[in-house]
Amino acid sequence: MNSRRGIELPGHDGIRLAGDIAGPEDGFPVLLLHGGGQTRNSWGRALNALAERGARAVAIDMRGHGDSDWSPEAAYLPEHFGSDVENVTRAYSALCDDRPVLLVGASMGGIAALIATGPLDTLVAGLVLVDIVPDVRMDGARRILDFMNAAPDGFASLEEAADAVAAYLPHRPRPAATEGLKRNLRQQPNGRWNWHWDPRMVREVLNDVELVKGGLDDAASAVRVPTLLIRGLLSDIVDDEGVEHLRGLVSHLEVVDIADAAHTAATDDNDAFVASVLAFANRIAATTH
Repeated sequence: MNSRRGIELPGHDGIRLAGDIAGPEDGFPVLLLHGGGQTRNSWGRALNALAERGARAVAIDMRGHGDSDWSPEAAYLPEHFGSDVENVTRAYSALCDDRPVLLVGASMGGIAALIATGPLDTLVAGLVLVDIVPDVRMDGARRILDFMNAAPDGFASLEEAADAVAAYLPHRPRPAATEGLKRNLRQQPNGRWNWHWDPRMVREVLNDVELVKGGLDDAASAVRVPTLLIRGLLSDIVDDEGVEHLRGLVSHLEVVDIADAAHTAATDDNDAFVASVLAFANRIAATTH
């Protein structure tokens, strides 16, 4: 059965994580983890494409995002997201008859997947990092955090929010319609529109951007499963030095470059992204049968 439906999975410390699942029940399990400031909807086309090609794919809203719980203690450091991914992967693998799961993480979701992969051991079939490495460019990381913190009082209209997104993603054409933004915004009683994420999420990291790197070298060194980095060549987060640094930690690393994509590589060129993930998953499946 390929129809898409909602699912709820357990995070760490009682955090409830909302998600969507699609694809045949006996398909290759794939867990899609979005970046900071995004939701599971950022994987919409990829989720459907993977399911249509036989994968059993789940996309979740990370803690503090979308329809998932906010942390009462504002616990939003990389290790907290990593603990969520550990819990979710164990639960999802159990739903898939204990088969190992391919983790696909973009940006913050990739950091969480990287942290979780070592402890999960044989429950992970492989790891796909979407434009994220331990040694990120700090100017790019700061730009993301500044965007997430730029409108604490929200927007007067969807048009105003669309202008903010267009300025943040100048390599993309500004959408003519703004209705799609409602998936990422919440309208307040005063009529203003706020982003869906917990605003406390970025405050601690804004004071020390280096927190996004905490412990990632050790986490990468513990990765033994097949690992693929999908990099957008227009990215201001991942550069050649960052790729080589990761290769020094994960000697079996594979790298795919997407020419016309930036940090949002999975959605900038969805077809190239899906093709890369499927080819990688098929290689893994071929070696485990």
